[in-house]
Amino acid sequence: MDFRQIIESAGQYLDFAGVAVMVIGAVISVPLAVRGRRLPGTSEGRKGSSPYRQYRQLLGRSILLGLELLVAADIIRTVAVTPTFTSVGVLAVIVVIRTFLSFSLELEITGRWPWQKADDPSSAEASGTKSI
Repeated sequence: MDFRQIIESAGQYLDFAGVAVMVIGAVISVPLAVRGRRLPGTSEGRKGSSPYRQYRQLLGRSILLGLELLVAADIIRTVAVTPTFTSVGVLAVIVVIRTFLSFSLELEITGRWPWQKADDPSSAEASGTKSI
């Protein structure tokens, strides 16, 4: 087995892992949301949130992890196997689209952009502001 085949196989395994994470996450999220699992680090992780909202957040986390694995697989295959201008351009478009999806999912899950720091509830209460 030569280097190109090894890299192509690694990319395929990462593709499979990315899809598997999304599918398994979707299936496992159902009972966790129904049981009312609390979500650490989110503003919706309180007892009063609905199972639907919790399912969306758990599913979003699974999709985020799956997207990261799929991006890694694309990078491995493009850079190591066929580094042409066309393949790098296609990779750039894929990464931009997946990054936009990741940012959108992060905003949906946590209620803030990835570069924003988490609000400290004690400092927000002390200053009289309400956290989102």
